[in-house]
Amino acid sequence: MTYATPVTAKPKTDGALEALPDVGGPAQPLLSVRGLVKHFPLHGIRGAQRQVVRAVDDISFDVLKNETLGIVGESGCGKSTTSRLIMSLMNPTAGELVFDGQTIGPGGGLSLKEYRRQVQMVFQDSYASLNPRLTIEDSIAFAPQVHGMRRRPAIERAHELLHAVGLEPALYARRFPHELSGGQRQRVNIARALALRPRLIILDEPVSALDKSVEAQVLNLLVGLKAQFGLTYMFISHDLNVVQYLADRVLVMYLGKLAEIGPVDSIYNHPAHPYTSALLSSRPSMDPDRRRTAPPLTGDPPNPINPPSGCRFRTRCVNAQPMCAEHVPPLVNVGTPLHQVACLRVDPANNDGMSSRLLSAKAA
Repeated sequence: MTYATPVTAKPKTDGALEALPDVGGPAQPLLSVRGLVKHFPLHGIRGAQRQVVRAVDDISFDVLKNETLGIVGESGCGKSTTSRLIMSLMNPTAGELVFDGQTIGPGGGLSLKEYRRQVQMVFQDSYASLNPRLTIEDSIAFAPQVHGMRRRPAIERAHELLHAVGLEPALYARRFPHELSGGQRQRVNIARALALRPRLIILDEPVSALDKSVEAQVLNLLVGLKAQFGLTYMFISHDLNVVQYLADRVLVMYLGKLAEIGPVDSIYNHPAHPYTSALLSSRPSMDPDRRRTAPPLTGDPPNPINPPSGCRFRTRCVNAQPMCAEHVPPLVNVGTPLHQVACLRVDPANNDGMSSRLLSAKAA
């Protein structure tokens, strides 16, 4: 797929924000996630066998520069845990992060402090993520001050960012979070995420708690800010229509594993994984002829403490075969190197980009 020529935010000498054109070129990975694992131990009675919750279980993917990568999946599939691992808000059980060619951590080439300057996050709960005792301008200016900026330039940057997200500083800078609406608080959180001029912003369900009219305004704001400041987004959401509107590529997760990843048009028009097809079929439709009488997917996800062997989706898959219980499906290319799916019944040699890639049970 094609990517628009990005623009990069660069500081003026007086600390003001300025968007300057960058040189376009083929998209390269900004963030590489390699073998990421997060297991949460369960503490039982003394002498009992120790068990773990496999929240994220060996996933690898790239986030390309200046793209929006959408992440979708059922509740409990590991989306938010993945975002917090990438933000280093929790320590991974295994795996590594490579940011723009540099490994993050004590033994890598990029310190955690420098990494945090370049990667920021917007959380789902707009009120809980703001300090109720700080004014709006102080909340936005806090991170630049922690990283060495004096208070006056930090406050000036806060006012510039308030203006950039559509809030007049004269009206909102001295208010407290409880004096703002949900949509206004989320705009403040976006401004706060921009305060250190990051290159990657992780958005974890940023509009799920907003009214639809306000949601549309915030989504259009995110699109404009991405173009203005040359940002890269990771956008996590349950709303498949929102992801289709915003994302360049889509990553589908199921029970801590990657099910499918690829360009948004390819995923939405020609899903290769049965789980992706079921997710897309679950979208409500205003067309009576397209409404389903039966759910596309039944049952609950398996227990992450003791997941099924082989393919984790096989217990709910209508196309499951005995081989699905014996082998863990690797990610294979289908149609294009950018479109990958983890399904043993997908034929990577057939590149027609359609769901007919599924092998017949007899051939399997």
